[in-house]
Amino acid sequence: MADLNLYSDGELLQLLSVDNHPAYLEIYKRYFELIYVHAYKKLRNEDQAKDVTQDIFTYLWFKRERISQVKDLAAYLFTSTRNRIFDLFSHEQVEQKHIDSLVRFYNKNTILPTDHQTRERDFRAYIDKQIAELPPKMRIIFELNHKDQLSYKEIAERLNTSENNVSKQVNKARTILRRKLGPLFYLI
Repeated sequence: MADLNLYSDGELLQLLSVDNHPAYLEIYKRYFELIYVHAYKKLRNEDQAKDVTQDIFTYLWFKRERISQVKDLAAYLFTSTRNRIFDLFSHEQVEQKHIDSLVRFYNKNTILPTDHQTRERDFRAYIDKQIAELPPKMRIIFELNHKDQLSYKEIAERLNTSENNVSKQVNKARTILRRKLGPLFYLI
């Protein structure tokens, strides 16, 4: 096959629409960094920007049969990114409303200490269960960081790995737990 980096976006879209994985990889290589930077400028959060960017390219692959109708790939990707960010903001507002509602309810209603302790114990057990379901190495690193309050450097020395690996594992664990726990994540 010819060198795909010489192909136009339109040609790559045509190839993509017939399940050409190398064409997808060329689009990914061509636009990933641009989309990530665009998302980061709006979100100011690396993890969220990476998640949004991955979502955009995952969606692109799953909708590849219909993608040949797109006239301007860059505009399509940037518009998809903007819409995904709006969805994210909307979801965060809904989460915040639920949290605010829970806080108002808690402040308005007197809860017996034992009831409060039971709920706290149940929440803690649920959180611990979700942490225990992380992959073993990721769980160990996450617990050393959050429960034992060790720095990335201390964990790296203890486990004979790099600080960069520790950072990646902690961030992946946070992303997984944030998705699984929703608002309960903030209790960790």
